[in-house]
Amino acid sequence: MFPQVCFFKSIVFFFFFCRILFGKPRRRNTRGLHRSGSNAPHSRYQMFSFINFMNMDLTNRTVVFDLEGALLRSSSPFPYFMIVAFEAGSFVRALLLLLSYPLVAFLSDESGLKVMAFVSFFGVKARGIRVGNAVLPKFLLEDVGLEGFEMLRRSGKKVVVSSLPQVMIEGFARQYLEVDAVMGREMRVLCGRFLGVMEKNQLLKRSGSAVIAAINGGGEMLIGLREDAIGVGSFKKTLVHHHIFSHCKEIYVVGRADKRSFRQLPRQEAPKPVIFHDGRLAFRPAPLATVSLFVWAPFGILLSILRMAIGLTLPYGLSIPILGFSGLQHTVWKLTPGAAVDTPKGKSVKGRLYVCNHRTLLDPLYLSFSLKKELTTVTYSLSRVSEILAPIRTVRLSRDRVKDGMMMESLLRRGDLVVCPEGTTCREPYLLRFSPLFTEMSNEIVPVAVDTSEAWFHGTTAGGLKCFDPLFFFLNPNPSYELRLLEKVSGLSMADHCSDERSRFDVANDVQSRIGRALGFECTGLTRKDKYMILVGNEGIVGNKK
Repeated sequence: MFPQVCFFKSIVFFFFFCRILFGKPRRRNTRGLHRSGSNAPHSRYQMFSFINFMNMDLTNRTVVFDLEGALLRSSSPFPYFMIVAFEAGSFVRALLLLLSYPLVAFLSDESGLKVMAFVSFFGVKARGIRVGNAVLPKFLLEDVGLEGFEMLRRSGKKVVVSSLPQVMIEGFARQYLEVDAVMGREMRVLCGRFLGVMEKNQLLKRSGSAVIAAINGGGEMLIGLREDAIGVGSFKKTLVHHHIFSHCKEIYVVGRADKRSFRQLPRQEAPKPVIFHDGRLAFRPAPLATVSLFVWAPFGILLSILRMAIGLTLPYGLSIPILGFSGLQHTVWKLTPGAAVDTPKGKSVKGRLYVCNHRTLLDPLYLSFSLKKELTTVTYSLSRVSEILAPIRTVRLSRDRVKDGMMMESLLRRGDLVVCPEGTTCREPYLLRFSPLFTEMSNEIVPVAVDTSEAWFHGTTAGGLKCFDPLFFFLNPNPSYELRLLEKVSGLSMADHCSDERSRFDVANDVQSRIGRALGFECTGLTRKDKYMILVGNEGIVGNKK
């Protein structure tokens, strides 16, 4: 019994030592909010009131919002640091952050924030990190409260302050909240890598009626805090930013009960929808959910490899029921097909052309499994590993319209062909612009509406290794695929193009709208180039991704 007692004593001593080293007494001192003297204007500290505040005219007012205290519904920053640790780091770094959570919960808020920042950022390359622009906006926007956002939208000049690092919040606040200035905390960098140490933002130390609010395009933008500026935040978080909030004429405080009543911001109410986002995690990594993930991971990896081996080696008659028993959900809806388009006499009979929207790299494979026949697919970019392991034939396109058209014509003479004219995957309920090349390849086009569901991991990536896409998709406990074969559409053959009043763009848009209506997705004019410019910063033409 003695060794166990010594062990628990050591644990208690360790946490006590960490408390002394990192912890700071939490003093509920409001001196920063009730400043008096000639250096700063007097602030009237009053409790936040939805009724009074929502009825105020904020058109010409400057409003300073605390991101975590006034806009986000949750109060814990742990999920956002876990996303950074997992997406910008690795499984190991994410596990270390999870193991440090008991220490984070034991320390004060500020010390816990420093620990999470250190574990998440230490050693990560500072140049090219895009988790703040490509991954976090989706999770942050889903956490925004409708009540807080209504106040933000009605404000004249909008300033957002946060205790989180600037690299994590700036892209989200500027692009999706459309604020005028963002004030986060800077991370120290040495030799191009983060040291994991957060600096106190210099903005918080400035006094006077103007503060440096943001650095945009290499120039400093000054945001003047007018005498009638309003501050909105929680009591605890407002104390952290008191040097800024002390310049506000009025400060409204969001209580815990108020935050619990916050409703999630509906997708249609957001200034800008999140159409493109990257990263592997498909869920919000709260502590308990992250524990479940790491418990499942060893079994999930083995199951994922087993699923891929079954799909690659066994015939359709055996692989489909076995994969279904392993947890894969596969649904096929065959709607009433339209009448087959007659092939003019004297013309060679071609194979059938299937046109799908693009959700994952497995779209053509699932269609082949559904129809239980061999298909050929064309793609703009596919890793060498995926190309070698693919159980169906894959052909690369050259991005030359004439050459690609001749190749697709040749493939159709040999059998059925599958194309994804979006050119890239899209996770959200939106359809990208359909490239019209397929409309001239066949007189008989079969639109196929494809949708997927993943609980823990996304089976696509823009900035990562694409060869792991199938592994991550099958790593989900119950991934699902749904295919809907729609009515046939008459296309434009090369010979009949002049006699048809429709243009190739009309046919492509018609196919896109049919698939969009079947899935309930919104059709857009966005392209593959738009996606990669937003997520990766290039046009998506990467030939060395393995």
